[in-house]
Amino acid sequence: VPSRSKTAITRTLALIRRGGPFPYRKDGSVFGNFERLLPDRPRGYYLEYTVASPGARDRGARRIVAGQGSTGNVQTSGEYYYTDDHYRSFRKIRE
Repeated sequence: VPSRSKTAITRTLALIRRGGPFPYRKDGSVFGNFERLLPDRPRGYYLEYTVASPGARDRGARRIVAGQGSTGNVQTSGEYYYTDDHYRSFRKIRE
């Protein structure tokens, strides 16, 4: 992941941990996992957040999908996945 992308990912993770405020209206909405690329969990377990894409006129394709984990709270779960291709693939974020 290029360093500019790492910076945007780090910023988005910090916002998730703080509980916002988020720059995009859809941040924090339920991610349905319809692609079934993430572990199967009940609806509402995963929430999605936009990772800023420099130069994009819209939200772009980059997202962090956060799971509730054992804490039941995406702010503290440590369960975060990154996609830069609008949900076609995911990488677990290791911290």
